[in-house]
Amino acid sequence: MRFALLVQADPAHSPGAISALRFAEAVAASEHALVGVFFQGDGVQVAQQFRRPPRDEGDLKARWAKVSEHCALPLQLCVASALRRGLVDGPEAERAGLAAATLAPPFELAGLATFLAQMQTADRVLTFGAAS
Repeated sequence: MRFALLVQADPAHSPGAISALRFAEAVAASEHALVGVFFQGDGVQVAQQFRRPPRDEGDLKARWAKVSEHCALPLQLCVASALRRGLVDGPEAERAGLAAATLAPPFELAGLATFLAQMQTADRVLTFGAAS
């Protein structure tokens, strides 16, 4: 089975964010495949380079990076959602005259058309929102 994931849940305030990550980790450890992970809305907050979780909470950003590496899969953020929340990559920071990028690797900016293309190759598309 091939899965595409849409993550819209804020990692700091929604159980949907951890549910998405746990699902992705389970798929990565199985015979199934992830064909795409796309973060939109408040879900993009997981990629904030300067965000640090409290010590007693897990580092979702680092765990997503492991999923990305294991599956050889980019973690893509809706460019409109990211920019609206102050998340920029190197080229976007330079274009805006900002001192530094705020987007942590391996996350990258992408348009919604990228996710639509991933949906076409998936057997199932799962959405993880605030109430997931």
